[in-house]
Amino acid sequence: MINTSFLEKIAAVIIQDYSGKLAETTIILPNKRAKVFLIEALKKETTHTILSPDIISIEDFVQDVASIRSVDSIELLFEFYEVYLSVTEKQNQQSFELFANWAKTLLQDFNEIDRYLLDPSHVLSYLNDIEDIKKWGIEVENKTKLLEKYIDFWKLLPLYYESLYNHLLHKGIGYQGLIYREAVHNLNHFSNTTSGRNFVFAGFNALNAAEEKIVQHLLALDQAKIYWDVDQTFLNDPYHDAGLFVRRFKENWKHYKSNPFEWIVDDFSQSKNIQVIGTPKTIGQAKLAGSIIEKIVAENPLTSLDKVAIVLGEENLLMPVLYALPSSVGSLNITMGYSGKNNPSQILIAKLFKMHTNALSRKGESYVFYYKDILDILTHPLVEPYAHTGNLVKIIKENNYTFITHNRLFELNSDVSDLFKLLFQKWENGSVAVLENISTLLLVIKENFSHDNEEEKIAKAFVFAIFKVINKLINYYSRHTHIDNIDTLYAIYKQVIDVAEVSFEGEPLKGLQIMGVLESRVLDFDTVIVTSMNEGKFPAGKSQNSFIPYDVKKELGLPTFKEKDAIYTYHFYHLLQRAKNIFLIYNTENDGLDAGERSRFITQLEVEKQVKHNLTFDIYNPVLPTTAYKPMVIPKSEAVMERLKEIAETGFSPSALTSYIRNPIEFYFQKILRIREVEEVEENIALNTLGTIIHETLKALYDPFVDKFISEADIKNCFKLLDDEVLRQFKVVYKEGEIKKGRNLLAFEVAKRNVSNFLKMELDSIVNGDAIKIIALEKTFKRHFSHPDLPFPVLIKGNVDRIELRNGKVRIIDYKTGKVEKTNVILKSWNGLTQELKNDKIIQVLAYAYMFEKEAVDIPMEVGIISFKNLKSGFLPFGFKEEKELDSTVSKEILHSYLEEIALLLKEIFDPAIPFEEKIN
Repeated sequence: MINTSFLEKIAAVIIQDYSGKLAETTIILPNKRAKVFLIEALKKETTHTILSPDIISIEDFVQDVASIRSVDSIELLFEFYEVYLSVTEKQNQQSFELFANWAKTLLQDFNEIDRYLLDPSHVLSYLNDIEDIKKWGIEVENKTKLLEKYIDFWKLLPLYYESLYNHLLHKGIGYQGLIYREAVHNLNHFSNTTSGRNFVFAGFNALNAAEEKIVQHLLALDQAKIYWDVDQTFLNDPYHDAGLFVRRFKENWKHYKSNPFEWIVDDFSQSKNIQVIGTPKTIGQAKLAGSIIEKIVAENPLTSLDKVAIVLGEENLLMPVLYALPSSVGSLNITMGYSGKNNPSQILIAKLFKMHTNALSRKGESYVFYYKDILDILTHPLVEPYAHTGNLVKIIKENNYTFITHNRLFELNSDVSDLFKLLFQKWENGSVAVLENISTLLLVIKENFSHDNEEEKIAKAFVFAIFKVINKLINYYSRHTHIDNIDTLYAIYKQVIDVAEVSFEGEPLKGLQIMGVLESRVLDFDTVIVTSMNEGKFPAGKSQNSFIPYDVKKELGLPTFKEKDAIYTYHFYHLLQRAKNIFLIYNTENDGLDAGERSRFITQLEVEKQVKHNLTFDIYNPVLPTTAYKPMVIPKSEAVMERLKEIAETGFSPSALTSYIRNPIEFYFQKILRIREVEEVEENIALNTLGTIIHETLKALYDPFVDKFISEADIKNCFKLLDDEVLRQFKVVYKEGEIKKGRNLLAFEVAKRNVSNFLKMELDSIVNGDAIKIIALEKTFKRHFSHPDLPFPVLIKGNVDRIELRNGKVRIIDYKTGKVEKTNVILKSWNGLTQELKNDKIIQVLAYAYMFEKEAVDIPMEVGIISFKNLKSGFLPFGFKEEKELDSTVSKEILHSYLEEIALLLKEIFDPAIPFEEKIN
């Protein structure tokens, strides 16, 4: 039988041994989280009302001993920079950004030196000596300025340490290591002033040198008791990492020479079901965790899930796991916070930083914004409903504004709200002004939440979390005025955001428990689901973020990755210690961003398998649908038939017919539902825009010649007007878009060259004796088409680029800016004309011939294409080539055969029994 939980045993000892002096008892636990569970265990243990003993975490306890306030990493960095400036010569002082790069690592080393009570001058001069030896062979005359500065840096480390230590001590604040060192200095004073108190240390594993000293001091004075939670399986195995630290303490502590070691338990070897499951990707693990919970609930609907824990090896699994949980999970307690990075308010502030830092980095007098940055902010859910800038967004998109000056932005927005002013106020007055601006902005956003519903409460919590961060930064920056750079501010903001989590609210003792690895310390569960059981995640893997080399750490007794792994090993095995059902989930993908091989802990469980453990291995793969995508099928309802009839009356364009051939669903969206493409800013000129510009330029140049024969002089005059006309058309079509540089300048030159080459071709024809008379330019033609197979007449309607009379023959021309070959307009058989998309150009030009037929009367007619990417081929006429003969004149027979095919296509479109079916290429 598996024993009661560790906290229940502690509660029993407290009630039994300390019942008369609970008010004078302090229980110290590894973390704050376990306090709630211990109070609950005490409640169950007692039958009458009692005063709870004082229960605190080890960090809070050490702060009490030292009487020093702890500071966060950012404040510490600011304080260190102040010290650095005071002890470094002016010419050697670095900017805050450069300083921060190495200072963070150095502070971690200072912290470790202090936590392990080492002599700082010894360790830091040791580092200096190592660097000296590395550069030993370099002659004095070969030492560069850079090298000298590098060696000087190592010499200055003891000075940095001492100055920072004294500076912080003077202010009564400190980092963790300093507090621990001071606590040890202050031990005698502390134990004298608290001689009447009893201290109970419970559930520890790895203690640093300072913690060891404090605990042993209180044990020696008989003011304290310590209770370990170690299983004999790990303690008695000299190589098992889960017992690494406790074995050392048991052997080395003076206290255990004359006192028993408590408690050694035998829970791990009891019967357990351990299921090791591999599944692809992170999301697969989340889904699997959800389905395990679903199965537990389904097997026993009345079961309470408060003895079930999901332990996440990676915190980014939290949201996928929450989405994967079945709805049958009632209560839920999440001990981790919601990541500050994903907070919607934070995303807005990050976008604001991006926009303004980009604006500040642009050279020039005016403060210029990039359109994407502006739209990112104006369409953000916290801004869009309240800023009333729909019209401004429309203007930016329709007019292709790419870069907008600050003044122009305010001119374009007729209705300037307070929110808009705060968002786009210039960031030119230093960091504190920027932070105060953001702080006011967040208050305005909060005021916009007028409904008191659940959604808005959550939104307010998110806004408040960022508001606190910004105010903290205002506090730092007001005290440290010499750090005033927006880029630095952004870098610091990003660091602070990482720790600015939004807590989940819940009843900690009820329901399913979801937690990170560290939160699971001291707690026991019956069913444990552990995710991300991969190397690099669980255990976390090596990270050498220190200036102190590995061998020096080994020699001085500082923790290396070996000790860090041992801490992880203890947490893992402690999770399993009293659990009955264990699910270990790992990612089967060996490569990729989020992958790694299966965790060594799984292999260890397999190799060192206990007799009563039932260990199984499975691989779960997601169920893949037999078809990746099911094409859309939309039946023709009465409303659809009505709309089709309406199109038949207003006119079917050749492009509408070819869009149906390309994909009936595309036709349905564009023509039946009339769904238009979203208007976007065209930063680089799109091909269709370039086509429009060329078409419009040719129309403008040739307009004066309609109903006239063109002369050489006319074309030569067109060459003179060409540059200005192309520029004018660019301005009309592309509006405010930038055409003076980049890809758009190239597009502008391409447009000029295309038109110029066309004019050269036209000039050559005239010189060679062609008589060309323009009949129509960019003109819309229409003609009704009736057929016995069609339920009603259909109007065929289209815009023809150019119709001319050339050497006594009517020529209908369609301009194409893309490449068209001669083969694209040659037809060998009428059969299946409308079945294949490759015939789209033929369908189009013959539609123009049909529409113009009556006006051409009996003049022979030819239709075709001029391709600007294939101008050397000139006019590409449509030709029907049944056998050897190629006929390029559009005869009545050709039009008759064409219309029969078009009738077949229209019949299909109008047939209510044939649905619109998506074509997948």
